[in-house]
Amino acid sequence: MQKKLLQIIEASLLSASRPLTIEALQAIFEENEKPSREEIKEVLKEIELQSLTRGVELKLVSSGYRLQVRQEFSPYIAKLWKEKPKSLSKATLETLSLIAYRQPITRGEIEDIRGVSIGTQLIRGLMERGWIKVVGHRDVPGRPSLYSTTKEFLDYFGLQHLRELPRLPDLPEVETLDMNLPLEKEEHEIEQPSKDSLHS
Repeated sequence: MQKKLLQIIEASLLSASRPLTIEALQAIFEENEKPSREEIKEVLKEIELQSLTRGVELKLVSSGYRLQVRQEFSPYIAKLWKEKPKSLSKATLETLSLIAYRQPITRGEIEDIRGVSIGTQLIRGLMERGWIKVVGHRDVPGRPSLYSTTKEFLDYFGLQHLRELPRLPDLPEVETLDMNLPLEKEEHEIEQPSKDSLHS
């Protein structure tokens, strides 16, 4: 494995403001030096192995790969930022959870489940964050909008797929959730190293 290739890909992952796919990583190279998909996959595996003893980790999310601070170190890193991120209200979290688990779902259906009305600002706020989007309209009078989560939602919460959401056995009709987001499986896989291989 070329050391320079690993360094370039690692630097790209650190510098990028978004997760990177294998195609995006290939695109940073000139045509005559572009590595193959398999070469990049091997480099990503090596970066993941090297990160096991570091403060950052290689994380695979819905939109691609990213290098991020390990969760256990977040309280320390957070002190570097003077402005703390705004916390989400209980109403926002409940609404977002219902959209994630029952999508596609209308605002009226969310209100029926929660038992309270939802402010327009709340829905607008989730859309401005890029976490939800309108995917159609229910075929009933008024044709209310149907909301679903986005890849940005998965990326923010460190998920590859909706199937990784925690199970909520007390939520009715969870099995009706459409879990098939468009993902290219071959691009979004890193084989997890076994404990034996790390000590061999």
